[in-house]
Amino acid sequence: MTTETERPIFTDDQHRFRLAVREFLVREVRPEYADWVNDGRPSRRFWKGAAELGILGIGVPQQYGGLPGSDFRHSVVVTEEIQALGMAIGGLRVHTDIGVPYLLHHGSAEQQQTWLPKLTSGDAVVALGLSEPGAGSDLKAMATRAERRGDHYVVNGAKTFISNGAAADLVILAVKTDPQAGRRGISLLLVDTSTPGFERGRKLDKLGLKAQDLAEMSFTDMAVPVQNLLGRENEGFAYLTSNLAQERLSIAVNSQAAAAAAVTWTAEMLRERGSRGGVGQEAKFTLAQSAAEVAAGQALVDQSVTALVADRLTGRDAAVAKLYCTEMQGRVVDRCLGLWDPARVWDSESALGNAFLDGRVSRIYGGSSEIMKVIIGQDLGI
Repeated sequence: MTTETERPIFTDDQHRFRLAVREFLVREVRPEYADWVNDGRPSRRFWKGAAELGILGIGVPQQYGGLPGSDFRHSVVVTEEIQALGMAIGGLRVHTDIGVPYLLHHGSAEQQQTWLPKLTSGDAVVALGLSEPGAGSDLKAMATRAERRGDHYVVNGAKTFISNGAAADLVILAVKTDPQAGRRGISLLLVDTSTPGFERGRKLDKLGLKAQDLAEMSFTDMAVPVQNLLGRENEGFAYLTSNLAQERLSIAVNSQAAAAAAVTWTAEMLRERGSRGGVGQEAKFTLAQSAAEVAAGQALVDQSVTALVADRLTGRDAAVAKLYCTEMQGRVVDRCLGLWDPARVWDSESALGNAFLDGRVSRIYGGSSEIMKVIIGQDLGI
């Protein structure tokens, strides 16, 4: 199998960054990860530690505390190292790969100056407020309203399944500013979670991703200054779709790394079993098939990452990467699970068992596999 040092998409600086990230995760994160699982979210200390290493400043200009010379490949390094240790910290990717780019691409100079230094230093965590109790992620069915009253918007509504929802200091909130215009009536507001009228709901229990912060939030006559409008009014849908390629590639990278980790762990287990009495041909074939699929996924991911860094990743190519890697993750982890002694994987401490649970949602969020097939089919003209 190709190792990270043999992959030409990475620079020498990024290889050094990988080693620093690996050391940070082993020293600072792994010892307290079980507490995150119990608490349902990472500690605040984690965000500060990630900031000190530069993780929260990936892709951000230095004037706002960004990591010098960084791009999406640094995020790939972080994701791969997290998955190699069998952990799920999806809220970090929401912060760096999804939330921060909205401010970078659409924020005013004042908005960037206000929030980017806090987000890169770990003094603030960002969430994206899209999904709703009655609409899911169907934006045209969104019910949260923002009515313009003088120099404020008055917001009423609710959101659910919000990653980083319990910890967030800033929410990039999707609202209807023109309820009759469907998708063309959506705007994005920057909401400080200390704003009166903002309330957090219950922490959501879920299948897998136990250490990931997922929560509800509601808004009752919440007054948000018009100057907190991100970009232009009623342009929110275009802004949301503009970052979808990177969001979907981020998910693909995570799924690819999870599948690669499952193969690595299972190969180690089979070698250990082989030293005590041999490994059957069927088990060898099963793992070989999985390794081949992981290798194909790695080539696809690296090709897509290269395209993204060069600003030429298309929506169709991002959909291909997400579809293949998330579906492959499911197949590979499932196969690997079948090769283990059940006593070693069917418990809450098993990295592979948790990978099985954590991976299912990857085929749903960021656009389901069915939506990816629609996008690819449209590109084929069918």
